[in-house]
Amino acid sequence: MNIDHICFAVKNLPEGIAYWDRVFGYKQMTEIVINSLQKVKVTFLKKENSITIKLIEPVEGNQSLTNFVNKGGGFHHLCFKCDDVNENLKELRDKGLLTLVPPQKGEAFNNHDIAFLLAKYGINIELIDTDEKAGIILH
Repeated sequence: MNIDHICFAVKNLPEGIAYWDRVFGYKQMTEIVINSLQKVKVTFLKKENSITIKLIEPVEGNQSLTNFVNKGGGFHHLCFKCDDVNENLKELRDKGLLTLVPPQKGEAFNNHDIAFLLAKYGINIELIDTDEKAGIILH
């Protein structure tokens, strides 16, 4: 498993995108996609020779994330790309991680399965097994 991206929760995606561009030089690489199951709006940012950043904004019905961003938001999760979400989920559960969200379709990943776990130190972990990102912006 290798880190695919780091995710930050923001109150407003256009403001978050502008901030990451102005302050850190990251450019938007995908259109904003709504993940209906996770109840978030998602976009990915890129910068040459750096890790991908994902920004998420809660949509109606995601009260816990709304509460989080209303307190300032910030770091949300680490995402690891693996060979098989189901296999790696089982391996990580066997190592003591807790399943937060079992495998389900992730619209930001062209409906490939994603899963979420809770690791030690309160770290949310997302698992994916694809390089695909929905809504890639061609420059």
